[in-house]
Amino acid sequence: MELANRTAVQEFVLLGFGTGQQEQFLFLIIFTILYTLTLAENITITVLVLLDTHLARQPMYILLGNFSWLEICYVSTTVPRMLFDLASPPGIISFRDCFLQFYLLFSFGTTENFFLSAMALDRYLAICHPLRYPQMMSQDSCYTLVAACWVLGFLWYPIPLILISKLAFCGPNIIDHFLCDPGPILSLACPPLGSAPAILQFAMNAGVLLNVLFVVFSYGIVILTLMKTSNQGNRRKAFSTICIHISVVTLFYGSIAGMYLAPGGKNQSEVKKAVTLFYTAITPFLNPLIYCLRNDQVKEALGRLQRRKVGLLK
Repeated sequence: MELANRTAVQEFVLLGFGTGQQEQFLFLIIFTILYTLTLAENITITVLVLLDTHLARQPMYILLGNFSWLEICYVSTTVPRMLFDLASPPGIISFRDCFLQFYLLFSFGTTENFFLSAMALDRYLAICHPLRYPQMMSQDSCYTLVAACWVLGFLWYPIPLILISKLAFCGPNIIDHFLCDPGPILSLACPPLGSAPAILQFAMNAGVLLNVLFVVFSYGIVILTLMKTSNQGNRRKAFSTICIHISVVTLFYGSIAGMYLAPGGKNQSEVKKAVTLFYTAITPFLNPLIYCLRNDQVKEALGRLQRRKVGLLK
């Protein structure tokens, strides 16, 4: 991407958490362990869905496998860079690398938005239209839905990215964050900012709001349908699955809501860092646990994979 000729800033400095050396070392250890566990969990689910023929045929697990791969990409966009900056401050990042991180972070985040909607659609069709579900959510339809989530996610932010990258950055170049968030970046741009902030805000709001409305509407209909079901066993099983999905949705959208509801004042920056850290580093660690701890099919598939591995070793 060609950047504006009048851009004087060639690199940014990420302030990070603004803590002392001992605290930074502690953060480095904690988030290295957390990142390793996050990768292990999500890689396990992705491989499990790919290798287990039973799971690989079911739309819900095709979506879950892609979601786990997405979480690997999502967390790897920010955490390795954060660990590097904790290990060797100051956090100097080039202009291009900063905008690349911004684009990847928001594209993966938007893709996650669409995957949450796709999973809500899958549960809606499975519970509200069980007889037509095999035809409506066939493997081909599911793969088309998966492709649409990825494509839409990565087509959502190129225009805001290009507009912001063409603004003049005359200095200072210090970003009060541990990643390249567009808010702090825009605060460093020299006026006039033109339409870039408005277009960015529209893209962010539309990406979240459309998916939130769809998810709430879908799960609302699902819950109403389950309340009318006379079969207690099926209702209990379906409610268990839906509660898992709603837990993941609540974690993701709850942390995003925290960004908008962060209090003003001198502590606003620290609150936003904490919220950003939660949805970029902690939720990708929690999501596999939520999906798999109470999922009997995943446990059974893991058992089959382990037995197959033992058989091969013999």
